[in-house]
Amino acid sequence: MAQDVPVYLLTGFLGSGKTTLLQRLVSYWQQQGLKPGVIINELGDVNLDGLLVEAEVPTSELLGGCICCTVREDLAGELAGLVERDRPDVVLIEATGAANPIDLLDSATETAMYAGIEIKGLIAVADAAHLLEMHRSRGGRTYALMQDQIRSASIVVLNKIDRVSEQEAEQLEQAIAGWNAYAPIVRTVRCDTDLGPLLETGFTPERAADGPLRRTPGGGLNMLGSSHGHVTSYTHRFARPVDSEKFEAMIGELPREIYRAKGLLTFSDTASRFLFQYAFRELDFIKVTPQGQLNDMAVFIGEHFSAAELRQKLERLELESEQAEVSE
Repeated sequence: MAQDVPVYLLTGFLGSGKTTLLQRLVSYWQQQGLKPGVIINELGDVNLDGLLVEAEVPTSELLGGCICCTVREDLAGELAGLVERDRPDVVLIEATGAANPIDLLDSATETAMYAGIEIKGLIAVADAAHLLEMHRSRGGRTYALMQDQIRSASIVVLNKIDRVSEQEAEQLEQAIAGWNAYAPIVRTVRCDTDLGPLLETGFTPERAADGPLRRTPGGGLNMLGSSHGHVTSYTHRFARPVDSEKFEAMIGELPREIYRAKGLLTFSDTASRFLFQYAFRELDFIKVTPQGQLNDMAVFIGEHFSAAELRQKLERLELESEQAEVSE
């Protein structure tokens, strides 16, 4: 079975340095011998950021709207098309600075239902001086959006750190830790940092075993060993059918931190396959007949829940279903 293509999401308010980090990431992957693919979202009708990406890098454009609203439905198609057409080793999605990160994640995970991808992390870039100004003035919608981008991140890049004092940098790190106690904070100038550890800090459950959180003197978090099971998106691929009643009971016991789930399932107690949707504590099933070879899977979206615990529950559900079949 082919490996899923890792996908990274890149968010941050306008002018924070996202495109600079995008260029660095593309170069880093190329130096590793990998073929990166890029999806760039622009509010306008011209992809200016795309002009800064090398011509040989497979690139898709989402223009004329925000990825989380007017062009949301296009993302799944563009992402699936890029993976199928260009066969990249890794994909980076750069959202417009006005994008809501929760909707961005929701849009991206749609593709995991029928394409071989895995959302590995959401990198939030913040302009230190701008964020400090907004934090002091509690500046309206812009400030609220910055907070949302940071809350949803698997890692925060505190960029343009040279524009604030050490005391102000520590103040910002403490504020960021208050919004997202799990995401490591990396100080940068022009997004210049060690990209290996940055990419290793993601939503994946194996990070949970790396070790406990360790705070820096400024209130930030060390990068290595700091995941603590924090995820924003977790994809589970089922090895076998599961019992429908037990699955429904498990969904009913999900923590409130998980507010969205979706997937394609085969149940052991019925011959049909079902698409399920879970949102705001409500669960719906739709009988479907998928085209092509689609594996059973489920995507869970939320804030600061343990992917390791969720994975254990799902694996236990599969095991119990298998044991029930054997005993019959």
